[in-house]
Amino acid sequence: MSRPGIRRIVVIAVVLLGLCGIAFAAIAYRPAIARVTRPDPRQFDPALVARGANLARLGNCVSCHQAAGGRPYVGGYPIKTPFGTIYGSNITPDSATGIGSWSPAAFRRAMREGVGRDGSHLYPAFPYTHYAGVADGDVDALYAFLMTRPAVRAVPPANRMIPPLGFRPLLAGWKLLFFDPQPVVADPRQSAAWNRGRYIGETLAHCTACHSPRGLLQQEKRGDRAYDGGWSGGWYAPPINARSPAVRAWTVERLDAYFRTGLSTAHAAAAGPMGPVTYNLARAEPADVRAMATYYAWQMRAAPAARAEPRLPDRRALAGQRHPEGARLYDGACAVCHEPGAAMMVAGRPALPLGTPLHEANPRDTIQVILKGLKPPVAPRGPYMPAFADALDDRQVAEIVAYLQARHGTGPAWPDLETDVAAARKEGE
Repeated sequence: MSRPGIRRIVVIAVVLLGLCGIAFAAIAYRPAIARVTRPDPRQFDPALVARGANLARLGNCVSCHQAAGGRPYVGGYPIKTPFGTIYGSNITPDSATGIGSWSPAAFRRAMREGVGRDGSHLYPAFPYTHYAGVADGDVDALYAFLMTRPAVRAVPPANRMIPPLGFRPLLAGWKLLFFDPQPVVADPRQSAAWNRGRYIGETLAHCTACHSPRGLLQQEKRGDRAYDGGWSGGWYAPPINARSPAVRAWTVERLDAYFRTGLSTAHAAAAGPMGPVTYNLARAEPADVRAMATYYAWQMRAAPAARAEPRLPDRRALAGQRHPEGARLYDGACAVCHEPGAAMMVAGRPALPLGTPLHEANPRDTIQVILKGLKPPVAPRGPYMPAFADALDDRQVAEIVAYLQARHGTGPAWPDLETDVAAARKEGE
């Protein structure tokens, strides 16, 4: 090809790239919304504030906007992703470091479009992909609630993202690919409680964010993959649909009790990221919690245990033969609380074979409970288990897990457990 021909191709390519850049900049651009003077908390109707408080509990908002040992809604909680760590923002009404200078329109845009007051795109760790479906009145109630919280001047740590993902305009491209907001339309064939539970669960509570798998770019896989199980904070969030691995049916009554107490005697205690969820649900309006139980029991209506709850034989002798070291470690560290007749069992705690972790497709939750223990998720006198991360090494934890799965599990044996334990321990650092 002649030099003029090559130059012509180069010029055309540069022009096309320039046009693409201009088009992307136009798509990514969002104007700033003018700052406002912090609203006087007294201007908000107390009933609207109370409604917003309930919605914030249903949405578990404080969990991502409060660092360990910090003040509520001040931010700083680290959310680890494959692309870096994002820190929850300060959403108190401080005008300098929080959202005190945000108008209702700015707050609504953040909820619905994932765009901050200054026009910057927000990372979808803030689940605006769900909040886009929140009703106008509920957005206003949340705004009223947050604007009446104590204003705290505090700047969370800067996000630590893999370059160039710290360049927020790139998020506009992610939105073009994966952000398709749809309203939650009531189903006239279902009850009012079912529709209320669906609205809460699919929007504010954003349950699919943890309980659904994600793609390469961390987009939620919904549709026929919704609620198929996912990952959150190093824990596995099991399927809560027809693929639920629970060995006892999740009825409305059992789910309602679990949401309000963090405990189901037919299943297990809430652990990991689910602990704070139940802590907040326990303080939400009971009718709303019951509605969520109605909807998610319906989601699991075709799960194996909903059709027939299986017998759970205790294969203690066989498991001991296969994993003698695991049996010895279990007898020394675990049996005093978990064997039939132990004080903890007499007090009404769920038996080990009923716990969903032992019946999941992977060992992560069983490992995490042993490493990190369990704190009462709702009431101070609730279920407790000490952490063994410092007392047991990776091989010993793997031996206990293998023994428990061989004794009580209903699925195939988990391979390469020591590697899984090491990975879980590293994620917790």
